Amino acid sequence: MNDKTSPAPLKHVFASSGRSPDGEIPSGRHRAGRARAAAAGSSATAPVVAIDTSSSRRAGWTAAVLVVVAATLPFWGESSWMREFVEIACYFIFAMMWNLLAGYGGMVSIGQQAFFGFGGYVMLMLGNFAGVNPFVAVPLGALAAALIAVPVSFVAFRLSGGYFAIGTWVIAEVFRLSFANVSAVGGGSGTTLTALRGIERATRESVTYWMALGCVVAAVLLVCLFLRSRFGLALLAIRDNEMAAESQGIPVARMKLAVYVVAAFGAGLAGALYFVGNLRIGPDAAFAPNWTAFAIFMVVIGGIGRIEGPLVGALVFWALNKFLSDYGTWYLLGLGLLAIGVTLFFKQGLWGWAQQRWAWSLFPTQRRLMLPHAPSSDLELDAHAKHR
Repeated sequence: MNDKTSPAPLKHVFASSGRSPDGEIPSGRHRAGRARAAAAGSSATAPVVAIDTSSSRRAGWTAAVLVVVAATLPFWGESSWMREFVEIACYFIFAMMWNLLAGYGGMVSIGQQAFFGFGGYVMLMLGNFAGVNPFVAVPLGALAAALIAVPVSFVAFRLSGGYFAIGTWVIAEVFRLSFANVSAVGGGSGTTLTALRGIERATRESVTYWMALGCVVAAVLLVCLFLRSRFGLALLAIRDNEMAAESQGIPVARMKLAVYVVAAFGAGLAGALYFVGNLRIGPDAAFAPNWTAFAIFMVVIGGIGRIEGPLVGALVFWALNKFLSDYGTWYLLGLGLLAIGVTLFFKQGLWGWAQQRWAWSLFPTQRRLMLPHAPSSDLELDAHAKHR
C-alpha cells in the first residue's frame, strides 16, 4: 500500500472511533465541547414557525401610540369628534364580527342586526328598570346577546348556504316584531334612555368615548389572538371544506356554535354602545337590515377574510357618510357603484389589493416556516457552542 494514501482513511477511522489522529482518546471535556457544538448546530438549523413580521411589529407600536393619544381626546378635542368616533367604532365592531362569522367561518348571515338590537334593548331595560348604570349595562347587554344566540343557533344551523342567510334575516324580523309589541319599552315608537339624566353631558360623552375606544382595541386583539390559535386554524379549515375538516377530527358543530356566539356578543356590544350614546332606541332603528347591509359593504370594500378589511371599510364608509349623505338617493347609488367597482377590479378588497402589491400586513395570522441558514464551518459551530 502506498504510504501517501494511508493518513486519509486513518483519519476517518479515528474520527468514527472517537480517537484523535495521533491515537489518543479525547478527554471528557473535549467530547462534551463537541457535543455542545453539534447541538448548537442542529438547533441553529431547526425550522421556526413565525407569525409576526417586522412591518406588523412597527404597526403594533404605532397603533399603541395612537391609542394613547386618542385616549386624551376628551381633554382637548370637541364633543362632535367624540360622537363621530363612537359611531364609527360601532360600525367597525359590528363589521368585524360579521367578518369573523362570514369571512373566516363561512356563515353568511344577513340577520346579525337581531343581536345588535337585542344588546341595545337589554342595556336600556337594565338601566331604566333595574337601576343598573347604563355604562355597566353595555357589556351585560352584549353578554345577553351571546346567551340568546345559543337557542337561536338551534334554529339557524338547521339551514345552510342561502337558506341560512335568509333564515337569519327572518329571525331578526321576529326580534323586531317582538319588541315592537312590548309596551314597556315604547312599542313600535321606541323609548328614551332615562337612566343617564343625572349625569352631565360632558362626563357622559367622555365615558362613552373611552368605552368605545376600549371596545375597539379589545375587539381587534381578541379576534387576532383567536385567529392565531389552533381554534383559528380549525375555523379556516371548516370554511374551506367542512366535510374534510370533520374527517380530520375537528368538532365542526362546536366550532360553528362558538363563532356564532362570539359574533353575537360583538354585535350586541356594538348595539349597546351605539344606543347608550344615542340615548333613544326603537325597533325599526335597532333591527334595521341596513346594519348588516352596511357591515357587508364595509367588509367587501376593505377585504373579506382579513382583520384589516373592516377597519379600512369602516373608514371609507364613514368618509362617504360624512361628506355625501346630504345627497340623498345619490349617496346610496354611489355606495352601490363603489361596491360594484371594488368587486370587479379589486376582488380581494382595497386592503387585499394593497397586501398583494406591497406585502402589507398589520395583523398577520398566517404561519410562515422560517429555515435559518446552517453553520458553514467548524469555526461557526465553535462560536455557537461558546454562545450557548
